Amino acid sequence: MWTKAKHSLLAVRCVRNISSKNTNRIPSTYVTNTELRPSNLQTFPTHELFTKIGFISHPRSGLVNWLPLGLRISRKITAIINNRMEQIGAEELSLSQLSKSDLWQITGRWDNSELFKLKDSSDSEYCLVPTCEEEITQLVKEQLKSYKSLPLIYYQIKEKFRDEKRPRSGLLRGREFIMKDAYSFDLSETDAMSTYEKMIGAYKNIFTDLRLPYKQAEADTGDIGGTLSHEWHYVHESGEDTLFECSSCGNVSNVEKTLSFPQEPDEKAEVSVSYFKTTDNSTLVCAYYPSNRTLEPSFMKEDIPDIDLGDRNEAAILEEFSDEETLISKRVVRIMDARLTSRSNFPDFPIPFVNRSLITTLTDVPIVVAQEGEICSKCEDGELRTSKAIEVGHTFYLGDKYSEPLKLLVDSPDSSGKMKSTNVMMGCYGIGISRIVAAIGELTRDENGFRWPVAIAPWQVTILEAQSSIQNVEKLYDQLNGNNIEYKLDDRPKVGIGKKIFHSNLVGIPLVVVIGKNFPMVEIEVRGLRYKDNVDLQWRKDFQTKSFEWTVEEDTYGHDKKHFVHVDGAAQVIKSLLLDM
Repeated sequence: MWTKAKHSLLAVRCVRNISSKNTNRIPSTYVTNTELRPSNLQTFPTHELFTKIGFISHPRSGLVNWLPLGLRISRKITAIINNRMEQIGAEELSLSQLSKSDLWQITGRWDNSELFKLKDSSDSEYCLVPTCEEEITQLVKEQLKSYKSLPLIYYQIKEKFRDEKRPRSGLLRGREFIMKDAYSFDLSETDAMSTYEKMIGAYKNIFTDLRLPYKQAEADTGDIGGTLSHEWHYVHESGEDTLFECSSCGNVSNVEKTLSFPQEPDEKAEVSVSYFKTTDNSTLVCAYYPSNRTLEPSFMKEDIPDIDLGDRNEAAILEEFSDEETLISKRVVRIMDARLTSRSNFPDFPIPFVNRSLITTLTDVPIVVAQEGEICSKCEDGELRTSKAIEVGHTFYLGDKYSEPLKLLVDSPDSSGKMKSTNVMMGCYGIGISRIVAAIGELTRDENGFRWPVAIAPWQVTILEAQSSIQNVEKLYDQLNGNNIEYKLDDRPKVGIGKKIFHSNLVGIPLVVVIGKNFPMVEIEVRGLRYKDNVDLQWRKDFQTKSFEWTVEEDTYGHDKKHFVHVDGAAQVIKSLLLDM
């Protein structure tokens, strides 16, 4: 009976191992492109490499099909985001991807040229949503019954759509993309800012989990609106955004938010002028700036909050302020960029203005786009350094930008206990999952292909059996399964071991394990990037206390390339190596 039971257990064990190996094989579409060779990888831009290796495909310009390799990475990023959202009490939901036009018309966003618009059979107009401020505001308006239900944080992760006129760079600028969008609802501005800071903390954790260095930058609110926003970037020379960072205070901002002072004013500068008016039509604003610089009109809002930046018909503005009979009721504000002095060559004043007491002049105000080497306006000490960057996230404090027009109100007690109806304060928070895949691929690729962080790699370890007749090899698979190490077996029959290693490195798998003639010694080849100093690596600490056979081959810089380990300690070494990647 004991013998039969033993044989039965062994049979079950063998079936389990065979099943494990079958379910852990590489995808059927794994590196089927024979055009890719070590000698020509560098000739392909990153967005083409994604399609040639088989992470994604593009059925049409700007559209994307996610293949098994790319989908695994996308889902791992999603899992990281889900974890951090749940930690701050955010609740996941899923909104319709079709939004009726009436909400967008109320908020004034229906005329956005990047909306995909369509009509149903009854001629009602809809759009494919690029973002969901309107829909989520309406949903909360219908569901919110008491101020005691606040605060609320809802989020979703799904496809969004944008009618991009010139799709380019693959996942970075497409017509469809995967995004995490979250929305917060609070009773007061104080509470809303507390929620905003909580979300900022979650974002920092998400990008820390993704391993690569990132930048949080002050940003313009743009079309989304609101009064405060931050962008989240990976610095890379291929990026379309420009960041400025102060050498002294460390403040980071994008080009639309960076105010700067010159090292020295330019007394000989030729001067250009642009004309604006205030929203009540009572004041003419004359903005003077060096002709060789670019005016940033939004910078003037800090000194002239009611300036109308939407009306850029300067001829009409000047005509409105040229009537001598009505000038007595008008005012003029002349705003001088900080790079100018009284000796600069100013153009003639364009209107017959007699009463000089109605002219206000503001000087030493930065109103042009900053340049590297200028002085930071935050600390007025450090110099600004520029870098190109890829935006992968954006957070906004919206206030009542959407709750007011859509009438999202709640009754709550004031300081005297009397119930008062107020607008709910909102925030919105986006992370581009597609863009993260593209950006990390761009940042980590080298002459051999991609190098994904362990947290989002398609899998952690590629297993290669150089000899199929090795006895007791199931011991290694038992260890891997028992230690939750994610692996795939590459057992393609007509592909050599060298090409299999090349393909694993190309895809960006952190480790390759080769089972060969020296078994029970196994070879572990290192591919993944390290995110610690060489001397602080976990494997070096474990190597000092090893209790099994383990040798290391290092390159001329002292970095480990290969580990030769007895099968009894293979899983321990693999886990140790993965901790640093």
